[in-house]
Amino acid sequence: MTMTYKRKTLLCGCAGCGPMGGFASAAVSRRSFLAGSAAVGLGMTGLGTAGLGTATAQPSGKPHRVDVHHHIVPPAQRQMNIERQGGKGGPAWSVQMSLDDMDKAGVAYSITSILNPGPWYGKIEESSRRLARECNDYAAKLRSDHPNRFGIFAAIAPVDVEGSLKEIEYAYGTLKADGIALWTSYNGMYLGNETFVPVLEELNRRKAVVYVHPTTAECCGKVVGAVPPSAIEYATDTTRTVASLIFEKPRSAVKFPDIRWIWSHSGGTIPFLTSRFTRLAWERKMDDPVPIMQKHFYEIAQGNTPGQLAALMKLVSISQVMFGSDYPFREAKEALDGMLAYKFSAAEQTAIDNGNALKMFPHIKI
Repeated sequence: MTMTYKRKTLLCGCAGCGPMGGFASAAVSRRSFLAGSAAVGLGMTGLGTAGLGTATAQPSGKPHRVDVHHHIVPPAQRQMNIERQGGKGGPAWSVQMSLDDMDKAGVAYSITSILNPGPWYGKIEESSRRLARECNDYAAKLRSDHPNRFGIFAAIAPVDVEGSLKEIEYAYGTLKADGIALWTSYNGMYLGNETFVPVLEELNRRKAVVYVHPTTAECCGKVVGAVPPSAIEYATDTTRTVASLIFEKPRSAVKFPDIRWIWSHSGGTIPFLTSRFTRLAWERKMDDPVPIMQKHFYEIAQGNTPGQLAALMKLVSISQVMFGSDYPFREAKEALDGMLAYKFSAAEQTAIDNGNALKMFPHIKI
């Protein structure tokens, strides 16, 4: 088919992504920076929905937010990271630390996911399957111990198709997981690669929620030696995997429309590159991919500066935006402060705080 190409003008802004390399702790706060950038941003015009209403007050009373980007560090993964990668195996973390940070930002419920690189260390092996199972069981025990505070995005390694299909069955059938956690790429393959089709087919059949976290691209871990890949490449890797799902055969974003995707960090660089995607689709006589991206969901961890939120709100409606913290690499209060500074209307903020998440996960009681 043919289509009329329309260039979209998006406001842009950027912020560094959380340092997975080095495993910096959440004690590092950017609140003073956010306050300054928010002051600049609110003086601009055209900031999406900014100025439509007033934000609600700072956290008080009963926690009510739902965090869809909250990491835990199961002992099995910490040990595996030490064995495979060295160092401390992850940031300082405990259950109580998570609960304390949630309370400071009024977060009632966090759906947990494990750290990079998930249960995947470069090849199909029994240890990877065992790690996925142990981490998922740990998350289930955490939920059992704190049933009104934690949920589960179960870990799988989709390169291992057989192991992943078994773990998906276990995650949904036994653990009653909220969804599945994936990473943007595995061994240089993005999620639109045909290798992942059997796994995506099963997730589509289940109408699964799939939360996707970026990782270091195989191509680009040391492009700028003085800058860790998390600062630039994570946001870009999210865009790469979305492009893969849209453009790589079999075009899984179209083939599997019932998967409910959640993209990290306000979509990374997706909002800034939509016109390029539209142009590429036009050149290939494909439908405009923007409506596909507008059906997906986006959480605001490390994507909550005025420019980032403005760009996201030019791409999607408020119904597609969720709260995320990226704890323990960032404090939940950081995401809250950025959201409040943007001055969403009360109704819009409620949608981000919990409204959209409760529609997706109606079993959550807060």
